[in-house]
Amino acid sequence: MIFTLTQGWKNGTTKQWIEDAVNDAQARRNRHNRLNFAKSWRKRMETWRRSRVRQEAYGHGSDPWNTSGNLESSAFPRSSGSDSQGVQARAWKRYGGKDPRGEDQGATAKKLTIALAGNANVGKSVIFNHLTGLHQHIGNWPGKTVEKAEGTLYFKGYMIDVVDLPGIYSLSTFSLEELVSREYIAFEKPDLVINVVDASVLERNLFFTLQLMELEASMILALNQVDIASKKGIEVDPQKLAEILGVPVVPTVAVKGSGVYELLEKAVETIEKGEAKPAQIKYGKEIEEKIENLAVLIEESGFKYPARWTAIKLLEGDEEIEKQIRETSPGILETAKKQAMEIEKVHGHTCETVVASERYETARCIAAQVQKIKPHVKQTITEHVHELTTSSVSGYLIMAGVLLFVFWSIFSFGSVVSEYFGSLLYGLEPVFTAAFGKGLVKEMLWGGVMEGFIASITIVVPYISPFYLALYLLEDSGYLSRIAYLMDAAMHKIGLHGKAFIPVMLAFGCNVPACLACRIMETKRERLLAIFVVTLIPCAAVTVVVLGLVGRYIGIDWVLALYAINVAIVMILGRFAFKVLPGEPTGLIMEMSEYRIPNLKTVLTQTSFRLSEYIKMALPLIIVSSLAIKAADILGLLQPIAQAMSPVTVTWLGLRPEMGIPLFFGVLRKELTLVMLAALLGSNLTILTPIQMVVFTIVTMLYIPCVATIAALIKEIGWKKALLVTVFKILFALLVGGLTYRILSFLGLP
Repeated sequence: MIFTLTQGWKNGTTKQWIEDAVNDAQARRNRHNRLNFAKSWRKRMETWRRSRVRQEAYGHGSDPWNTSGNLESSAFPRSSGSDSQGVQARAWKRYGGKDPRGEDQGATAKKLTIALAGNANVGKSVIFNHLTGLHQHIGNWPGKTVEKAEGTLYFKGYMIDVVDLPGIYSLSTFSLEELVSREYIAFEKPDLVINVVDASVLERNLFFTLQLMELEASMILALNQVDIASKKGIEVDPQKLAEILGVPVVPTVAVKGSGVYELLEKAVETIEKGEAKPAQIKYGKEIEEKIENLAVLIEESGFKYPARWTAIKLLEGDEEIEKQIRETSPGILETAKKQAMEIEKVHGHTCETVVASERYETARCIAAQVQKIKPHVKQTITEHVHELTTSSVSGYLIMAGVLLFVFWSIFSFGSVVSEYFGSLLYGLEPVFTAAFGKGLVKEMLWGGVMEGFIASITIVVPYISPFYLALYLLEDSGYLSRIAYLMDAAMHKIGLHGKAFIPVMLAFGCNVPACLACRIMETKRERLLAIFVVTLIPCAAVTVVVLGLVGRYIGIDWVLALYAINVAIVMILGRFAFKVLPGEPTGLIMEMSEYRIPNLKTVLTQTSFRLSEYIKMALPLIIVSSLAIKAADILGLLQPIAQAMSPVTVTWLGLRPEMGIPLFFGVLRKELTLVMLAALLGSNLTILTPIQMVVFTIVTMLYIPCVATIAALIKEIGWKKALLVTVFKILFALLVGGLTYRILSFLGLP
């Protein structure tokens, strides 16, 4: 509905260039004859680029240490004849503001801030990585669980902070990402916004560009993925696009580094000249009159957002803007609602739909005027693969094969590497004994600190690292969005959409990064629901317990049965939480990006950042937990704990009294449950009955994974909700364990 041409557009007065664009688009139907201009433009650009590269190579760029004092070439080393020069940036903070080559440039450099904004999957992160290299860090926006990626580089005498804003499709308040992005642009006022757009789907990307222009952001356009557009028969005229929008446009191919240097050069030049203010987009007559009337009132009230943008948002019914206007100028809000109703009476649709339709039509007209499309004759390989991987039959078969291969590879690799690192590091115990003797110091250092460190290494290296690597390979290739699309129907059964399957996948490796990955969900309700679901997924440490106890002593058929029970419980509890939590589920709206070969540098960079985030959060907690367990052992507290838990473990669960100890300390480190069980009962666990093994394993699978996961819950949803989830899961695990004991005893299984 929002893509239809409204009556307001037909009868409205718009800029002459928009009218010319429509006429021009309608007149020239045979687009395959209009490639000459684009080809000649590309040839001129290539000639210009080569001359620039030669100038850099034989000019000041020939001095690798830049003894002449010009730092441009040291920040961006370029090679003659190549347009794939990756932008290398220096993180001056690591040197305390000192140039490592001896010149104190960081202290005197002028500071600039540049924000990267655009849709998801347009190459924003690749450009960010080119600009900042490894000199970047990822945190959270203040008071939000939305990630904030920042990096620093030095270029032409400027210290430039680059902020990679979340990938979004609008500047509304449908998600936290959209809210923090527009607040940053409006209030922090970066010196420049680089709007990264995908040249292969220009019309769709321009919808967001027009909203940035409405926000009156100082901006330039990075016309990215022009190579993919060319393969699809699309040629975009950047000069004409720049004339229409009123901002500079720079073609780039981010994955190859092409155009990134020119983009940064144009950004600095634009800031220096102050030429980054975009043109004002006009809408139909009925809407434009309402916008102008409201803008005058808003301007007089001194509202913090730009007046024209605020007027448009009020007509669209933006809840956040309405809330803020109600607090300062309630009369303006009443006027806006009346004018919105007048627009709805004229067009027969909601005012939000009418404004969106006007914006989409404007984007369509601009795209029609600046791009030439060659008639599509033959289906490309990527289009054929897309059809296969999204089909209702072959799509699910391919997805099942890919996921099975990923999990099989990771767990096969993980078991071998984990055992290798475990035996290697545990071989250091005699060294500790020789250095510290066999007293208390050695026990605390080895049994507490070192065993906690070993536990982290044997989980992070074998399991979590490959999981992250596989995840980002699938994402960068474009296949992850297809998985989300295919899983959408199944995830809707528990009130989530297909994107929630991504953290669910991660949870099989570790629940901590899975909880952090739930940030991709749009609303707080969906994030809470997704976090609750992923904590029910058995992680790699739990898998070790399941295979080491049930798989070894009972059989693989019971392992599969336990996982089937776990899936059923996830679906039931997820559905229950969906019904209990207030709010409505949202539909899945995500872009199916083109299939492409993953950029290894981007994949490795993302993987390293995720691993560092996990290590910073989990490693200290695991070491402290190991120290607590060892201290309890030395102080003789294990037996009293077992006795105190016997009403639950013996009477309700039917377990041996000693089995309460690993269940109690399993909250600290889940993989220790099997280790402590073997230490208490001996390496041969056949003294346990099969029913006791199954009950012990089910309780281990269902109750809260570990203290690191609890920390992740507190970080993401607050301590009150984290406490509620933790208590519920422990009680639910004990309930299911007790029922399982009685059912299996009655049936005489296994």
